[in-house]
Amino acid sequence: MDDFELPLEDRAQAAELLAAKLSGLRGKHPLILAIPRGAVPIGRILADRLQGELDVVLVRKIPSAIDPELAVGAVDEIGNRTLAPYFDRTRTSMEWVEMQTKEQLALMARRRASYGQARPPAAIAGRIVVIVDDGLATGSTMAAALRSVRARQPARLIAAVPVAAPDSLEAIAPLADEIIALATPMNFTSVSRLYRSFPQVEEDEVLRLLRTG
Repeated sequence: MDDFELPLEDRAQAAELLAAKLSGLRGKHPLILAIPRGAVPIGRILADRLQGELDVVLVRKIPSAIDPELAVGAVDEIGNRTLAPYFDRTRTSMEWVEMQTKEQLALMARRRASYGQARPPAAIAGRIVVIVDDGLATGSTMAAALRSVRARQPARLIAAVPVAAPDSLEAIAPLADEIIALATPMNFTSVSRLYRSFPQVEEDEVLRLLRTG
């Protein structure tokens, strides 16, 4: 399963490759926490292959006022916020950050209510936990997820991503017990360009995948 070339075919291929890297967790009932929405299809496959449990960890990026694709930070669902090291107050004001934080918290509250219809939140304390995303660009969202989950005392905390920018991977390394990344291209530009097929994952698919298994 190690033989692959970029771009990856799709999220399913990425998930199978990650499952091979994490095969040592099979039989240990790991908790797979996917960052919605894009990572949930990957998380479903990981949970199935590793005989684990799937849930979500709710974190949202705080977009730049200049470029909405660029994250200047991230916030978790209880309001803990992390700003990126490169955050520039001359280009994105704190007023903008506060406004976006409130919007993202409201969105996460709606999603938690919706996802709760599929299953109650999984217990984290004392478990092996794998946080998965479909790629790591700035690393802000994964950093927020790792900090949020670490506070809930997992036995071991692993970050798993198919593709990552090298500097972002280095930045999150102190926050996890182990990091799994399939590829860290030096010419990283965006996550989507490292997949041939990278469709948007819709809410109904997330709910379906959470109910499966």
